[in-house]
Amino acid sequence: MSQLEFYQTRAAEARRDADAATLDNVRDRCLRAEAAWSGMAARAERSEKMRAQLEERKQAERAELI
Repeated sequence: MSQLEFYQTRAAEARRDADAATLDNVRDRCLRAEAAWSGMAARAERSEKMRAQLEERKQAERAELI
């Protein structure tokens, strides 16, 4: 499981917990957790894309040198 998948899974679990919560403070806590996990997932996704783009540039540069 990738880091991105882990964060997305935790966000989904927090959402399910929020939907099942009967107390407002518990629901609010779960929604805050969902927002935090979703934010971490978004950052991880951006990082993965940036790493892939960097690798593509490096490969293109290596190909030019040959």
